Amino acid sequence: MSDGNGSAPLLRLSGINTFYGEIHILTDLDLEVSEGELVCLLGGNASGKSTTLKTILGIVQPRSGRVEFAGEDVTHRSTSYRIGRGMAIVPENRRLFAPMTVLENLEMGGYLRPPGELKEGLERVYSLFPLLYDRRGQLAGTLSGGEQQMVAMGRALMSDPKLMLMDEPSMGLAPILVERSFEIIQQVHEAGVAVLVVEQNANVSLSIADRGYVLQTGRIVLADEARNLLQDENLRKAYLGR
Repeated sequence: MSDGNGSAPLLRLSGINTFYGEIHILTDLDLEVSEGELVCLLGGNASGKSTTLKTILGIVQPRSGRVEFAGEDVTHRSTSYRIGRGMAIVPENRRLFAPMTVLENLEMGGYLRPPGELKEGLERVYSLFPLLYDRRGQLAGTLSGGEQQMVAMGRALMSDPKLMLMDEPSMGLAPILVERSFEIIQQVHEAGVAVLVVEQNANVSLSIADRGYVLQTGRIVLADEARNLLQDENLRKAYLGR
């Protein structure tokens, strides 16, 4: 699938087979994200979602298959190389530097950028999340869960990524904060950043996504536009509880 103008997707996984020892985790996995697109990868526990993210980031190497990013084969490239090329990760449970201020956390996200571009990056983050400007001197560990999510996303944006990878953004958040978290993801998407959201919460993530994939025991079992997946009978029974 291309992005409509004939160009290759920003991210493409082709025929990925990933193992932990002799245990086959991902089987013949194909996945694409185009520039500026918001895609969700859905699946329950032990479905292979985390391994997919680790394969995209280069933390684990597939035994076969190919990872392409920004028109380049990065299958055997390091994680730091991929980050430098424009990937950014918002990890599960946010993983902020709790004893550091909001500003210091954001600056850590921009460590690969030339010093002269840090100010520009901060201005972009503060324009998206004005609250972070107000809290810039506050210790990150004293923020609420929703505020910490803003910092985690702001930190990722500081590297000026082409693709933001979100690992279970709703985990550990109260329902009202889950909704707010996905509003923030939508804001980032509308600012022109491609986003891949890895989630168990199908209902909320599909409501803001362009497309979705459903992963089950390491295989993609459904792939379609988000609005079609929301109506899919099998998906509704398995993930939406209705």
